[in-house]
Amino acid sequence: MTTIEERRAVSLQMKMLIGFIVGLVVGLIAHVTSPGAPWVDAVTTYVTGPIGQIFLRLLFMLVIPLLFSALVVGIAEMGDVRSLKRVGIKTLVFTVAISSVAVVIALAVVNIFEPGAGVDPALAQTLLADAREGAGAIVSASADTPSGVSAFLNIIPSNVFAAASANDILAIMFFALFFGIGLLLVNTPSAQRLQETIEGIFHVTMRLIGIVIRLAPIAIACFMFNLAAVFGWDLLVRLGAYVGVVLLALGIHMFVTYPLALRFLGRMSPIHFFRESQEAMVMAFSTASSNATLPTALRVADERLHLPSRVSRFVLTIGATANQNGTAIFEGVTVLFLAQFFGVELTLVQQAMVLLVCILGGIGTAGVPAGSLPVVALILGMVGVPPEGIGLVLGVDRFLDMCRTTLNVTGDLTAAVVISRGEEDVPLTPIEETPIAEAHPS
Repeated sequence: MTTIEERRAVSLQMKMLIGFIVGLVVGLIAHVTSPGAPWVDAVTTYVTGPIGQIFLRLLFMLVIPLLFSALVVGIAEMGDVRSLKRVGIKTLVFTVAISSVAVVIALAVVNIFEPGAGVDPALAQTLLADAREGAGAIVSASADTPSGVSAFLNIIPSNVFAAASANDILAIMFFALFFGIGLLLVNTPSAQRLQETIEGIFHVTMRLIGIVIRLAPIAIACFMFNLAAVFGWDLLVRLGAYVGVVLLALGIHMFVTYPLALRFLGRMSPIHFFRESQEAMVMAFSTASSNATLPTALRVADERLHLPSRVSRFVLTIGATANQNGTAIFEGVTVLFLAQFFGVELTLVQQAMVLLVCILGGIGTAGVPAGSLPVVALILGMVGVPPEGIGLVLGVDRFLDMCRTTLNVTGDLTAAVVISRGEEDVPLTPIEETPIAEAHPS
């Protein structure tokens, strides 16, 4: 069953790549042979534009129930607060802290290299004027986004249904986190049934999003035609810079942040860790799915890293959904890149909001291929960036998804090592002595 699903996922990614190439090539041909031709405007207005909007609207329709149910279940599944309070709090604190570092790295790298800068803002806005209007309340509401203290207070919704109707993603996430904590604290049969119901909503929404994602190859072709027909070869230059910045941010987090956490918090040799974890890392890179890699990660934690089972199973299971550092980096880089590309100036407050949403989005993003797509689209609309701009990056998303999933799974194992420290049943020798001895063989 898993093999069939993985083959289907790979097949879909190949179709997305084909759609990307077809839309790009046809758009470049139109840009070279018929710049500004009436037929190009007619195609983008009446054919490719509406098709892309249908794809986006279907995603927007499902993203609120997806994020709410994923966050609630993710928090509630931390288990009995009396027996797992210490491990749960350590997991939550480490996840938020390491995800914050990841997003700060992403925002810093994008602001330093500015991969999306240099495009004529007027041209970009003209291209997507009709699409921006069609995006509806998500984009139009961003013009009235409060700032300062008001922005902070608005994170706490006075009416959760009003926040949902206004697509206030921060308010919805805050309510979901608060509600999940409530489910974690209440241990009654009714609360358990409610948790199962919310988990059912998550499964149904994931299934529907899986159906919608099957339309992605067509939508990508339409997005790329619209973009390439206007921007031409400049699009390829900007896209290459974007991929490079994403890989740079992922690399910094993988080879700087994680080794520091392993050495000083987990008291494990980073060399030993990466050597023993390579099986899980290869599996993550191949499947682009944290959930599909979970069985391998559990075996690596038990047999190779010799972590206590009760800790590693808890941390890795939660981490497959909640500790998505690579996803947080990808979302942060993508949002700021597209903001630069389309000439949307984001204030420090707005960038801080992007940071916060990316951290929470990393907790609520499903550990499956393309699982971050709905979150990215909604963040774009929240900060006033044309959501249809995601078509610009979807064609290269398969490779980036493989890379960020590798970072996600490595982060889960890192978290398991760090959180295992201080637990009474942790064997000290395999963690502290063996790695050092193996790293320097006689």
